[in-house]
Amino acid sequence: MAQIIEQIRGEIGTVSSPEGYSVSLEGQFQAQEEATRQIALLSLISLALIFLLLYSRYQSTVLSLIIMGSIPMALIGSVAALWISGSELSVASLIGLITLAGISARNGILKVSHYIHLVSDEGEQFGRQMIIRGSLERLTPVLMTASAAAFALSPLLLHADAPGKEILHPVAVVIFGGLISATLLDTLVTPVMFYLWGEKPLRHLLERESIDKRALPTQTSDTQQSNR
Repeated sequence: MAQIIEQIRGEIGTVSSPEGYSVSLEGQFQAQEEATRQIALLSLISLALIFLLLYSRYQSTVLSLIIMGSIPMALIGSVAALWISGSELSVASLIGLITLAGISARNGILKVSHYIHLVSDEGEQFGRQMIIRGSLERLTPVLMTASAAAFALSPLLLHADAPGKEILHPVAVVIFGGLISATLLDTLVTPVMFYLWGEKPLRHLLERESIDKRALPTQTSDTQQSNR
């Protein structure tokens, strides 16, 4: 449809309309274009909100971007799944991409939060062994959540032409393909990124948390004295 509309617009552009007359293309394609623009705007807003939430937790741009690095990994599988299934990029598939962004970022949160826990609470030193341990300990939860979501989507992947699946099938294809690539690539890429760029922001985060912990008892004792 997009190619046909492009050809029609090209032909219309070569014709000069009489004064007081104009040509407009309306209908299903016009509604799809408007929905696509709205979803593109919502996608940018979603990514910005995800970044702000991560930054509010980790107080680090680097750690937030490391976690969000799993989103492009998910997009690889989504595009491949659309190509393999012969589906087109539609409004439904774009909605699936927005949903996938949050799901894929969750895997990075599981890993990075566990790395921080190992260093701050279990006395591990930043290094390759700590990252390998943290990655292995988080591997089972990541695989379980991804497998559960994949099995839940399997009924929507089968019999794409069945009545009632016209909208849900592209969403399932996008999420299913993205889950596969995000799970596989995130297992390797996120630990490497954290090993290369995570030491400095991790140290700063632990320093801030230690300062807050030292300040908390002082504030508590001052409050108790004022109450007395």
